[in-house]
Amino acid sequence: MREYETIAAISTALGESGVSIIKISGDRSKEITAKIFKQKSNKDFLDAKPWTISYGHVVDMVSEEIIDEVLVSYFKGPRSFTAEDVVEISCHGGRVATESVLNAVFQAGARPAEPGEFTKRAFLNGRIDLSQAEAVIDIIHAKTELSMKSALSQSGGKLSQEITELRNQILNLLAFIEVTVDFPEEDLEFTTGQEVSEKLRGMLLQVSDLIRTSEEGKILRDGLSIAIIGKPNVGKSSLLNALLRENRAIVTDIPGTTRDIIEEYLNIDGIPIKITDTAGIRETEDIVERIGVDRSKGKIDEADLIVFVLDSSRPLDQEDKDIIKYIDNRKSITLINKVDLQEKMDLQGLDLGETIGVSALNGYGINELKKRIKDLFFHGSIEVNDLMVTNRRHKEALLRAYEKMSAAKSAIDQGISLDLAAIDLNAAWNYFGEITGDTLAEDLVDKIFSDFCIGK
Repeated sequence: MREYETIAAISTALGESGVSIIKISGDRSKEITAKIFKQKSNKDFLDAKPWTISYGHVVDMVSEEIIDEVLVSYFKGPRSFTAEDVVEISCHGGRVATESVLNAVFQAGARPAEPGEFTKRAFLNGRIDLSQAEAVIDIIHAKTELSMKSALSQSGGKLSQEITELRNQILNLLAFIEVTVDFPEEDLEFTTGQEVSEKLRGMLLQVSDLIRTSEEGKILRDGLSIAIIGKPNVGKSSLLNALLRENRAIVTDIPGTTRDIIEEYLNIDGIPIKITDTAGIRETEDIVERIGVDRSKGKIDEADLIVFVLDSSRPLDQEDKDIIKYIDNRKSITLINKVDLQEKMDLQGLDLGETIGVSALNGYGINELKKRIKDLFFHGSIEVNDLMVTNRRHKEALLRAYEKMSAAKSAIDQGISLDLAAIDLNAAWNYFGEITGDTLAEDLVDKIFSDFCIGK
């Protein structure tokens, strides 16, 4: 295990709460804590046993004035989150109490932790690999139970085990090839090529299955982005309120009420969905409304799915037709809103794809819309597999590894030198290693952990 400076940070969210936790990690964790922690039993904290909780007060090092009443937990490395000695101080919640205790820890000799540094140390000390470390932040950011379940599966090392097995298989193939090259006999090389090609065929199917899980996995991790669009006053904001079952957006009969985008998260059977209510798209001389329209178009370009709303109680006009043309060839669902009113819209001759009749006012058709969204992206069934690729970085590494393995198999099948196939196999081995962190450049590792929150 490597030796690092002892670090400290607040591991709970700052704000008014019953308890805050300050985490300290490093060889001097116990020594630093002993300088500022006075146990109620008058025992020296340096004598505290691992995996116990002590009660007492954090005091100022100089004046010995009591700062807060606390509980202190001690974890002896390597049986801790970071695989180092770790101390956790549970103090009263609230900004003043928490920061006062943290400052006392700094004065005793710890330095402030960088974003993600605790998890990074767990990775560098070999307790977890990089894919498991990334799952930690996914657990924190999970927006639904399914998202949480998916992240927990990855943090448990299921994907890591699969990738490690694939890397070991490639190493065995490389060793097999090397022996054949060192003892060049025509029959042996032909036999080796056939055997390597057959094994690669099975491995390619294995990697292909992993890649296929990535689309659903990405949605569970990052959420599905949906943009509600349409001309002003067709009921977009009412639709958002109906989906959320609360009055999140202002609804009036005045066109152009929504002048900026409104974003909210929705849970549809475990699918986290970021749903955006956009400003009505139309030509306008109002500067503020025009800015809102431009932002709406930007959200359309970013969305995974567009929900296009038409008002059935009004005749189709040029504004509607312009939007239909703008979203052509995009994945979309068209909602015919206000079906509870007299229909005045003629849609004959228009290719709108799938349409659903709804009433955002009374909720008619909303459940059908939710079902259709689920069917579009999960084919009606949502399951979290033990082996699900949720991270875009992992998917890209798998795609590159698959490409190199395919090239190696193609070279062997065409009777090209085994040496050239070995070069592609070695590249695939490195790409798989990027997922677990074994072959990833240090600066990229630093970038991954910089996206973590401080205290994790």
